[in-house]
Amino acid sequence: MSDLVVFGFSGLHQADEVLNKLRSLQKAHLIDLEDACVVEREADGKVHVKQAVNLTALGAAQGGTMGALWGGLVGLLFLNPIAGMALGAAAGAGAGALSGSLSDYGINDDFVKQLGETIPASSSALFVLVKSVTFDKVLPEIEPYGPRVLKTSLSNADEEKLKAAIAAGTTPAA
Repeated sequence: MSDLVVFGFSGLHQADEVLNKLRSLQKAHLIDLEDACVVEREADGKVHVKQAVNLTALGAAQGGTMGALWGGLVGLLFLNPIAGMALGAAAGAGAGALSGSLSDYGINDDFVKQLGETIPASSSALFVLVKSVTFDKVLPEIEPYGPRVLKTSLSNADEEKLKAAIAAGTTPAA
């Protein structure tokens, strides 16, 4: 089961920097991210949401590939597989992009927007859906950014341990 943790940062681009750090730690198998999202609130109050997984592009790529395959096969029946592949890829990419834009994966978009409206101006927040984490390796890497735990799906006891560990600069007791 995955756990949701929302970190707040006082800098506008700090959440982006921490997400990049977490992605590098994911390559080292120290954390397993299911989904992530960055929210930045400018000084004028305008909120920007950046999804880590672009479902529209992903859907278009998968739809285009499948459309080209099926279009090529149908094109063979009419002795013009190249045209079939081209038409199939175009139709598949369009359908895939549409389905990707309409789907929601991981962290609920409404929750992200709602919480994003509450963060202070000129600050940012990082929403991470974590499958597993090695706390003693990951926390020291993000502590220099001064994260604040805004929300979690952890139990109250685990949430308090996480907050205390970040505040003290140590790792939480298991």
